[in-house]
Amino acid sequence: MEAMTGSIAREITALLTAAFAPDHLDVIDDSDHHRGHAGHDGTGESHFTVAIESAAFAGQSRLQRQRMVIAALGDIPGQRVHALAIRARAPGE
Repeated sequence: MEAMTGSIAREITALLTAAFAPDHLDVIDDSDHHRGHAGHDGTGESHFTVAIESAAFAGQSRLQRQRMVIAALGDIPGQRVHALAIRARAPGE
């Protein structure tokens, strides 16, 4: 699991770890790539990519996996983070 320094990144990591006990988790702050775009206010932590692998996703569709991740993150997506890209997979995929 990749350690992140920002407070939102740490919160995302903690919430997803608690919800899914992932075998692999990367929380990547993509905010700097979106300077000047909608939702980027210059303070950082506005755009993220989450790459997560967990047995909890076995047998679930891509849409259902995304819904599971969004539900686990509560008010972060759409409220505190402008954009969230999710790559969720089960072990062995």
